[in-house]
Amino acid sequence: LGANDGVISTAGLVMGVAGATTNLLALATAGIAGLVAGALSMAAGEYVSVSAQRDSERALLAKESHELATMPEEELAELADLLQRKGMSEDVAKTAAQQLMDHDALGAHADLELGIDQHDLVSPWAAAISSLFSFSIGGLIPLLAMLLAPADIRVGATVASVLLALFVTGFVSARVGGAPVLPAIVRNILGGFLAMAVTFGIGTLVGTQLG
Repeated sequence: LGANDGVISTAGLVMGVAGATTNLLALATAGIAGLVAGALSMAAGEYVSVSAQRDSERALLAKESHELATMPEEELAELADLLQRKGMSEDVAKTAAQQLMDHDALGAHADLELGIDQHDLVSPWAAAISSLFSFSIGGLIPLLAMLLAPADIRVGATVASVLLALFVTGFVSARVGGAPVLPAIVRNILGGFLAMAVTFGIGTLVGTQLG
Protein backbone atom coordinates (compact mmCIF):
# COMPACT_ATOMS: atom_id res chain seq x y z
CA LEU A 1 0.00 0.00 0.00
CA GLY A 2 2.91 2.33 0.65
CA ALA A 3 4.27 1.59 -2.81
CA ASN A 4 0.82 2.22 -4.24
CA ASP A 5 0.73 5.65 -2.57
CA GLY A 6 4.17 6.41 -3.95
CA VAL A 7 3.12 5.51 -7.48
CA ILE A 8 -0.04 7.62 -7.47
CA SER A 9 1.35 10.62 -5.57
CA THR A 10 4.49 10.95 -7.67
CA ALA A 11 2.65 10.23 -10.90
CA GLY A 12 0.11 12.93 -10.14
CA LEU A 13 2.89 15.41 -9.42
CA VAL A 14 5.04 14.76 -12.47
CA MET A 15 2.01 14.61 -14.76
CA GLY A 16 0.86 17.97 -13.45
CA VAL A 17 4.27 19.49 -14.14
CA ALA A 18 4.42 17.79 -17.54
CA GLY A 19 1.13 19.42 -18.42
CA ALA A 20 2.64 22.82 -17.70
CA THR A 21 6.14 22.43 -19.15
CA THR A 22 8.38 20.09 -21.11
CA ASN A 23 11.51 21.31 -19.31
CA LEU A 24 13.34 18.22 -18.08
CA LEU A 25 15.03 20.03 -15.21
CA ALA A 26 11.69 21.27 -13.90
CA LEU A 27 10.24 17.78 -14.15
CA ALA A 28 13.22 16.25 -12.36
CA THR A 29 13.23 18.87 -9.61
CA ALA A 30 9.53 18.58 -8.93
CA GLY A 31 9.51 14.80 -9.14
CA ILE A 32 12.49 14.24 -6.85
CA ALA A 33 11.30 16.82 -4.35
CA GLY A 34 7.82 15.31 -4.33
CA LEU A 35 9.13 11.78 -3.94
CA VAL A 36 11.44 12.69 -1.05
CA ALA A 37 8.81 14.81 0.69
CA GLY A 38 6.16 12.12 0.27
CA ALA A 39 8.43 9.34 1.55
CA LEU A 40 9.48 11.37 4.60
CA SER A 41 5.89 12.36 5.28
CA MET A 42 4.76 8.74 5.11
CA ALA A 43 7.59 7.64 7.40
CA ALA A 44 6.92 10.38 9.94
CA GLY A 45 3.20 9.71 9.89
CA GLU A 46 3.70 5.98 10.43
CA TYR A 47 6.19 6.61 13.23
CA VAL A 48 3.82 8.90 15.10
CA SER A 49 0.81 6.65 14.55
CA VAL A 50 2.54 3.42 15.57
CA SER A 51 4.24 5.14 18.53
CA ALA A 52 0.82 6.16 19.79
CA GLN A 53 -0.43 2.60 19.34
CA ARG A 54 2.58 1.18 21.20
CA ASP A 55 2.15 3.68 24.06
CA SER A 56 -1.50 2.64 24.30
CA GLU A 57 -0.55 -1.04 24.41
CA ARG A 58 2.03 -0.39 27.12
CA ALA A 59 -0.49 1.57 29.17
CA LEU A 60 -3.02 -1.26 28.90
CA LEU A 61 -0.40 -3.81 29.96
CA ALA A 62 0.61 -1.65 32.93
CA LYS A 63 -3.04 -1.33 33.99
CA GLU A 64 -3.55 -5.07 33.67
CA SER A 65 -0.39 -5.77 35.66
CA HIS A 66 -1.62 -3.49 38.44
CA GLU A 67 -5.00 -5.21 38.53
CA LEU A 68 -3.35 -8.63 38.72
CA ALA A 69 -1.28 -7.48 41.68
CA THR A 70 -4.15 -5.82 43.56
CA MET A 71 -7.15 -8.06 42.79
CA PRO A 72 -5.97 -11.47 41.58
CA GLU A 73 -9.22 -13.27 42.40
CA GLU A 74 -11.29 -10.91 40.27
CA GLU A 75 -8.80 -11.28 37.44
CA LEU A 76 -8.96 -15.06 37.72
CA ALA A 77 -12.73 -14.96 37.49
CA GLU A 78 -12.52 -12.61 34.52
CA LEU A 79 -10.13 -14.95 32.71
CA ALA A 80 -12.39 -17.94 33.37
CA ASP A 81 -15.34 -15.98 31.98
CA LEU A 82 -13.39 -15.16 28.83
CA LEU A 83 -12.59 -18.84 28.34
CA GLN A 84 -16.23 -19.77 28.83
CA ARG A 85 -17.19 -17.33 26.09
CA LYS A 86 -14.84 -19.22 23.79
CA GLY A 87 -16.81 -22.41 24.39
CA MET A 88 -15.32 -24.04 27.49
CA SER A 89 -17.55 -25.42 30.21
CA GLU A 90 -17.49 -23.62 33.55
CA ASP A 91 -15.36 -26.25 35.32
CA VAL A 92 -12.87 -26.56 32.49
CA ALA A 93 -12.66 -22.79 32.12
CA LYS A 94 -11.88 -22.35 35.82
CA THR A 95 -9.19 -25.02 35.70
CA ALA A 96 -7.65 -23.62 32.52
CA ALA A 97 -7.76 -20.08 33.87
CA GLN A 98 -5.91 -21.12 37.00
CA GLN A 99 -3.27 -22.90 34.95
CA LEU A 100 -2.83 -19.87 32.72
CA MET A 101 -2.58 -17.57 35.74
CA ASP A 102 0.05 -19.80 37.30
CA HIS A 103 2.05 -19.96 34.09
CA ASP A 104 1.87 -16.35 32.80
CA ALA A 105 -0.97 -14.29 34.21
CA LEU A 106 -0.16 -11.06 32.37
CA GLY A 107 0.44 -12.85 29.08
CA ALA A 108 -2.87 -14.71 29.35
CA HIS A 109 -4.86 -11.55 30.08
CA ALA A 110 -2.99 -9.58 27.42
CA ASP A 111 -3.86 -12.21 24.82
CA LEU A 112 -7.44 -13.09 25.75
CA GLU A 113 -8.65 -9.76 27.11
CA LEU A 114 -6.63 -7.16 25.21
CA GLY A 115 -5.56 -9.00 22.06
CA ILE A 116 -1.94 -7.99 22.66
CA ASP A 117 1.23 -10.07 22.57
CA GLN A 118 3.31 -8.53 25.35
CA HIS A 119 6.51 -9.88 23.79
CA ASP A 120 5.79 -8.53 20.31
CA LEU A 121 4.61 -4.93 20.55
CA VAL A 122 4.43 -2.87 17.36
CA SER A 123 7.66 -1.14 16.31
CA PRO A 124 7.45 2.54 15.21
CA TRP A 125 10.86 2.42 13.55
CA ALA A 126 10.04 -0.71 11.56
CA ALA A 127 6.80 0.87 10.36
CA ALA A 128 8.52 4.15 9.47
CA ILE A 129 11.39 2.54 7.55
CA SER A 130 9.02 0.19 5.74
CA SER A 131 6.82 3.11 4.65
CA LEU A 132 9.84 5.17 3.61
CA PHE A 133 11.23 2.49 1.31
CA SER A 134 7.92 1.24 -0.08
CA PHE A 135 6.79 4.78 -0.97
CA SER A 136 10.18 5.53 -2.55
CA ILE A 137 10.16 2.36 -4.65
CA GLY A 138 6.66 3.10 -5.89
CA GLY A 139 7.46 6.74 -6.58
CA LEU A 140 10.53 5.89 -8.64
CA ILE A 141 8.39 4.19 -11.29
CA PRO A 142 6.61 7.29 -12.67
CA LEU A 143 9.62 9.51 -11.98
CA LEU A 144 12.04 7.38 -13.99
CA ALA A 145 9.51 6.87 -16.77
CA MET A 146 9.03 10.62 -17.07
CA LEU A 147 12.75 11.41 -17.02
CA LEU A 148 14.12 8.57 -19.15
CA ALA A 149 11.52 8.28 -21.91
CA PRO A 150 12.02 10.27 -25.13
CA ALA A 151 10.30 13.66 -25.04
CA ASP A 152 7.68 12.77 -27.64
CA ILE A 153 6.40 9.74 -25.72
CA ARG A 154 7.23 10.94 -22.19
CA VAL A 155 3.65 11.35 -20.99
CA GLY A 156 2.39 8.17 -22.65
CA ALA A 157 5.26 6.12 -21.24
CA THR A 158 4.60 7.46 -17.77
CA VAL A 159 0.90 6.68 -17.97
CA ALA A 160 1.61 3.15 -19.21
CA SER A 161 4.22 2.45 -16.52
CA VAL A 162 1.93 3.77 -13.78
CA LEU A 163 -1.05 1.73 -14.92
CA LEU A 164 1.12 -1.39 -15.05
CA ALA A 165 2.48 -0.68 -11.57
CA LEU A 166 -1.04 -0.13 -10.23
CA PHE A 167 -2.13 -3.40 -11.79
CA VAL A 168 0.66 -5.17 -9.90
CA THR A 169 0.05 -3.44 -6.55
CA GLY A 170 -3.69 -4.02 -6.83
CA PHE A 171 -3.17 -7.70 -7.63
CA VAL A 172 -0.63 -8.24 -4.83
CA SER A 173 -2.61 -6.36 -2.18
CA ALA A 174 -5.75 -8.32 -3.01
CA ARG A 175 -3.97 -11.67 -2.91
CA VAL A 176 -2.21 -10.86 0.37
CA GLY A 177 -5.44 -9.65 1.94
CA GLY A 178 -7.49 -12.53 0.58
CA ALA A 179 -9.83 -10.13 -1.24
CA PRO A 180 -11.27 -10.42 -4.78
CA VAL A 181 -8.53 -9.53 -7.25
CA LEU A 182 -10.47 -7.88 -10.09
CA PRO A 183 -12.22 -5.13 -8.04
CA ALA A 184 -8.92 -4.22 -6.38
CA ILE A 185 -7.14 -3.91 -9.73
CA VAL A 186 -9.97 -1.90 -11.31
CA ARG A 187 -10.15 0.50 -8.35
CA ASN A 188 -6.40 0.97 -8.41
CA ILE A 189 -6.17 1.65 -12.13
CA LEU A 190 -9.19 3.95 -12.27
CA GLY A 191 -8.02 5.93 -9.25
CA GLY A 192 -4.51 6.34 -10.62
CA PHE A 193 -5.71 7.27 -14.11
CA LEU A 194 -8.12 9.84 -12.71
CA ALA A 195 -5.38 11.38 -10.56
CA MET A 196 -3.05 11.68 -13.54
CA ALA A 197 -5.76 13.06 -15.81
CA VAL A 198 -6.80 15.72 -13.32
CA THR A 199 -3.28 16.88 -12.48
CA PHE A 200 -2.22 16.87 -16.14
CA GLY A 201 -5.28 18.93 -17.01
CA ILE A 202 -4.55 21.42 -14.23
CA GLY A 203 -0.90 21.62 -15.27
CA THR A 204 -1.89 22.23 -18.88
CA LEU A 205 -4.32 24.96 -17.87
CA VAL A 206 -1.84 26.67 -15.58
CA GLY A 207 0.95 26.38 -18.14
CA THR A 208 -1.24 27.88 -20.84
CA GLN A 209 -2.26 30.80 -18.64
CA LEU A 210 1.29 31.52 -17.49
CA GLY A 211 2.67 31.04 -20.98
